[in-house]
Amino acid sequence: MVGGTFDPLHDGHKRLLDRSFSIAGPDGMVVIGLTTDTFASRKMHPIRPFEIRKTELEQYIREGRHRARWQVEPLNDRFGSALTADFDAIVVSEETLPVAVEINRLRKEQKMKKVDIHQISCVLAEDGRWISSTRIYRGEIDVHGRLMQ
Repeated sequence: MVGGTFDPLHDGHKRLLDRSFSIAGPDGMVVIGLTTDTFASRKMHPIRPFEIRKTELEQYIREGRHRARWQVEPLNDRFGSALTADFDAIVVSEETLPVAVEINRLRKEQKMKKVDIHQISCVLAEDGRWISSTRIYRGEIDVHGRLMQ
């Protein structure tokens, strides 16, 4: 499992997705939680509509020729189906690691098996700071972390 708003889809998101598919392997399944418009509205910058983000996300996955099966599901809160689904691993960034830890705590309380947490390192922009959607929307960097002039 992996989740996010993915707007705009940048190199950090791509690392997260690619790692998810790598962990799943060719016979695995990747569930991608995509924040709904309502849940994403808490962001500090504008967010494109769910269907546009979903189309862009699906296009990236198809172009990557990942062999694992996958599905995109709406994410209405921080946890989505991670509290009820039977799955093995969750892939997070340094920024979202606390959510994965909380998911395992809540799963344990519900007598469900804990899942493996795989943390990727955030992708750095040219200036050595994290690539983030907020920085892209501010016009500081592009989706590849290149500084804007």
